[in-house]
Amino acid sequence: MPKRIAILGATGSIGVQALEIISKYPKHFEIIALSTNENVDLLSEQVSRYKPKYVAIADEEKANRFNSTAANIKVDIGNNSLASIAALPEIDIVLNAIVGIAGLKPTLAALEAKKDVALANKESLVAAGSIVMKTAKRNGCRVIPVDSEHSAIYQCLSNSNDLKEVRKIHLTASGGPFREFDKFSLKSVTVEQALNHPKWNMGKKITVDSATLMNKGLEVIEAKWLFGISHEQIDVIIHPQSVIHSMVEYVDGSVIAQIAATDMRLPILYALSQPQRLRSDIPKLDFFNLPPLTFEEPDLQRFPCLGFAYESLKTGGTMPAVLNAANEVAVGMFLRREITFEEIPKMVEKAMNIHSAIQNPDIYDILDADSTTRLIFEHRKDELI
Repeated sequence: MPKRIAILGATGSIGVQALEIISKYPKHFEIIALSTNENVDLLSEQVSRYKPKYVAIADEEKANRFNSTAANIKVDIGNNSLASIAALPEIDIVLNAIVGIAGLKPTLAALEAKKDVALANKESLVAAGSIVMKTAKRNGCRVIPVDSEHSAIYQCLSNSNDLKEVRKIHLTASGGPFREFDKFSLKSVTVEQALNHPKWNMGKKITVDSATLMNKGLEVIEAKWLFGISHEQIDVIIHPQSVIHSMVEYVDGSVIAQIAATDMRLPILYALSQPQRLRSDIPKLDFFNLPPLTFEEPDLQRFPCLGFAYESLKTGGTMPAVLNAANEVAVGMFLRREITFEEIPKMVEKAMNIHSAIQNPDIYDILDADSTTRLIFEHRKDELI
């Protein structure tokens, strides 16, 4: 029987690639539900092609433009629609590819409904990692990482059920488009330069996060919760070739790495199919034509966002939620050309300094920290620049 899948954020980069790869395995997967925030034109095309039974559209105004000739399709509209389809009884696994804090409630809704979640929404774990993982454990379901780095760690750890055997997790990072820029050059980078990632084809927000190394900082926070280890056991290594997707170092000195082409369809497919591995036509590595593999330490002076992520983990409580919200707003401002690239980390740091973290927060504390941080940007922006 095929796995029945809901894809939240179907019109984004991960969602589009997921549908592409899923369509190659009709005996293994069945698309039950799709969602979008506002890209109803693409959603209409996807519905015509993949014929889901359910659709959710978060943006009520844009929903008026949704046009589908599909018979018997059920359309849910508004912010709560995402959580509603995540909890549908017909679904076996939810692929959450929503960008931003909007992905948190659907993650929790799916887990409360005892659905496995293939998670590409960083914010769920960054803002509320403890709550998400406790919810999964309580309901006997799994959070399966989709990010290439966390998928790599997930696969490397499959040989060991004892975290006491793990000494370190090494998350690799390409270094982004500005790896070789000095601090002076970073002052004048453009939006177009920031969106020109050397290795990965991703959405705009995550591409800018990769350029600031905030993306790797968010992955450090995710790794803590996904794998149940301390932040002291998580290292970041700059690996420009992006061939090694991450590594696990064990206490005996052995290091296990996951190596593959730089293609997001691979971790997407593994997240949905595992523990089974399906034969794919994804390009394979040509070991005889690989460039030399190099490794560098991250420079926290030029890219302080990675350091802020570690600081937020050390502080704990609601601080990671503030880090995430501040970064999300600052990146949006940069993409709209309202601030410069170097002002992104400055605004994040100042927002963190303003916040007094609440320890052992519940979901309402986390959402309040998120909304309060966004209000600071709206009403006290001059204090943050």
